[in-house]
Amino acid sequence: MASPTTRKHRTQAERSERTRELLLDATIECLVELGYARTTVQEICQRAGLSRGAQQHHFTTKAELMTSALEHLFKRLSEEILTATTELPAGQERIEAGIDLLWRAYSGTLSTAAVELWVAARTDPELRATLLPVDRALGHATLEFYRELLGAPMDDERLRALVLLTVNLVRGLALDAMIGGDERRRAALLTEWKTLVVDQFGRR
Repeated sequence: MASPTTRKHRTQAERSERTRELLLDATIECLVELGYARTTVQEICQRAGLSRGAQQHHFTTKAELMTSALEHLFKRLSEEILTATTELPAGQERIEAGIDLLWRAYSGTLSTAAVELWVAARTDPELRATLLPVDRALGHATLEFYRELLGAPMDDERLRALVLLTVNLVRGLALDAMIGGDERRRAALLTEWKTLVVDQFGRR
């Protein structure tokens, strides 16, 4: 049985984690609704219902808060995708469904928040320095996920190239969607890409 002290410490840890989540969720909300330029720490704290002191306890800089929010969002989406993989079909349809999952992840909130940060990082050295390692980690996590999903070895350079090309394709399509591009054209391009990827896997 846990002691009163243990229960107290656990409660404090839970409160701390909840505060962190509130800040990260509010950051994502601001990035999506306001864009990076109009997202201020003050606005984030207001939406989270927290003080600046609470924010500074968890994140010392705005750049750190922004990149942590991107990690938080990616983790949440990864958990949703992992749950969805239990229902994926086998064979060719599994490859196509895997691409659809990646498109679903990158075409929503993750894409909007990430694009805001990538664009801002071009002229913000501090943000760029914190964002680049996170972006690399996200790419590595995506590669690992598809290695498990497709049952292919990661030393296969063709698989690595196909996954990275798919990531860049869906990022580009997501940006096209953000600026009001043709939805039917995006769907056609995604379908064509699935055909090409399935064909490549058939040559392994």
